[in-house]
Amino acid sequence: QMPASDGVHLIVDKAQHIHQLTTELLKRIDPMVLVVATVGSTLIYLKVSKIYSRSELPLHKRLVAFAFTQARRLSIVQRKIAEKLGPAKEDILNSIHKDDTDRVFISDIPSTGKSPLDIEILSKKYEDYGHFAVDKGKVSGTVYTDRGEEHLQMLAKIYHNYAYSNPLHPDVFPGVRKMEAEVIRMVLNLYHAPKGSSGSMTTGGTESIIMACFAYRNIAQSRGVEMPVILCATTAHAAFDKAAHLCGMRIRHVPVDGNNRLDVKAMEKMISSEVCMLVGSAPNYPSGTIDPIMEIAKLGLKYKIPVHVDACLGGFLIPFLEDAGYGVDLFDFRLSGVTSISCDTHKYGCTPKGSSIIMYRSQEVHHYQFFSIPEWCGGIYATPTITGSRAGANAAVAWATLLYMGKEEYVRRCKEIVFATREVAKGMENIPGIKLLGSPDISVVAFTSSEYNIYAVGDILHKQGYNLNSLQNPTAIHVCLTYNHANAETTKQFLSDVSDATAKVSQLPDKGNSSSTAALYGLAAQIPDKSLVDEMTYAYLDACYASPPPKEL
Repeated sequence: QMPASDGVHLIVDKAQHIHQLTTELLKRIDPMVLVVATVGSTLIYLKVSKIYSRSELPLHKRLVAFAFTQARRLSIVQRKIAEKLGPAKEDILNSIHKDDTDRVFISDIPSTGKSPLDIEILSKKYEDYGHFAVDKGKVSGTVYTDRGEEHLQMLAKIYHNYAYSNPLHPDVFPGVRKMEAEVIRMVLNLYHAPKGSSGSMTTGGTESIIMACFAYRNIAQSRGVEMPVILCATTAHAAFDKAAHLCGMRIRHVPVDGNNRLDVKAMEKMISSEVCMLVGSAPNYPSGTIDPIMEIAKLGLKYKIPVHVDACLGGFLIPFLEDAGYGVDLFDFRLSGVTSISCDTHKYGCTPKGSSIIMYRSQEVHHYQFFSIPEWCGGIYATPTITGSRAGANAAVAWATLLYMGKEEYVRRCKEIVFATREVAKGMENIPGIKLLGSPDISVVAFTSSEYNIYAVGDILHKQGYNLNSLQNPTAIHVCLTYNHANAETTKQFLSDVSDATAKVSQLPDKGNSSSTAALYGLAAQIPDKSLVDEMTYAYLDACYASPPPKEL
């Protein structure tokens, strides 16, 4: 057996020999060639590394997608795709406009104005296109309050007074400036924000999330990180992907556990010097499960990384859980690691659509969200959010709603909604073949099945007047309960209808695999080039703005 010292000497001798051979070889090469080769190979390495890090997909899947994309450039392939997509796009257009009974489309401003009465009659006609019974709990999420008449009448009066107000001009509209500031402070206090905390009102949860990502990107770039990374769960809202796209950031998705909660250990392993924010959902959208915010906040403190809590969905439920008699772990600014929170007032806060709050632990962090051009020829220009002009009426009706509802009413509604959610979850577990997806912690119940295609169940429920949400990866359906679901009659009827639908699907020879939604999602999952799926989603969005096709005879 060779002594350790002899082994070391042998390695050193070999290294020296290799060094001498390499030196002799390089002496024969022009120094300029060496310099160019070194610089060029370094640049190529950096470019390839950047391209590789842009996507989380495995390399083989990227290569398959790339090959598919190249094949699409061939004219014969393009013709085949057009043949297949043409009818599908036509179906989408007809589907979007199916409720437009008269197919009359106003495309030009009338020469002379119409009377208020005529306009009111026409608007009522448009309103009657909708056929979902929102007030009877047939719709998942979407409208979160019962739209009480007294509340609506008050909102109409407030809107009348503030319809043309604009917080961009606080000197002209000092009242709406104060309303907006008071709404922000009320929500900050609801989340136990410390002294020196700050926030902004936005148009919705997506803008609130984008603003937080924008702020943390700016902080990271000020510290020399060229392309900062967002670290969030696979169940985090798609708005984080949108923010990464808009802000020139990268996003990495952390796996979740069996209950659909973010895996904290996996998150810690994914932390690098480029990570600019850690994200936890309270709750997440797909299954309504609350991520372990306390543990994520500890990670933030340990690695000195900002932590954002996305409470857009449950923003006006989770703060009232304790008073409603339900236990909940800390999730807000009482955790020193939490640096920002997004909360939608226009969901369970019952305000009209168009208001959300992005909150920060300190003004210092909030300032990184601001945008300022001090040398613009039109004067010094500064805005707190994406938009310049903002609808002051949105701030006014949000302010009015918070004052009208009061904490006691929010607690009462929270108690009833959470109770109804748990009753639905309990009932689902008694339906043959149904399995809950994740943990229904607040107001969402997600369910799937390994015995039959759950999308087929959703299609049957849709025909019965329900509007539920289809999920993927894994396949599931969820219902987001609102105040309109919070009664025994509605929950009992829903469970009965789900039970009947599952019984029908389970008796089908193919277990529902040929249903329209099952076919759509099945096809989307098989296509390696997701730009084809994008093309269909764009067709859907185009149809929303298109004039209606002629009625089918």
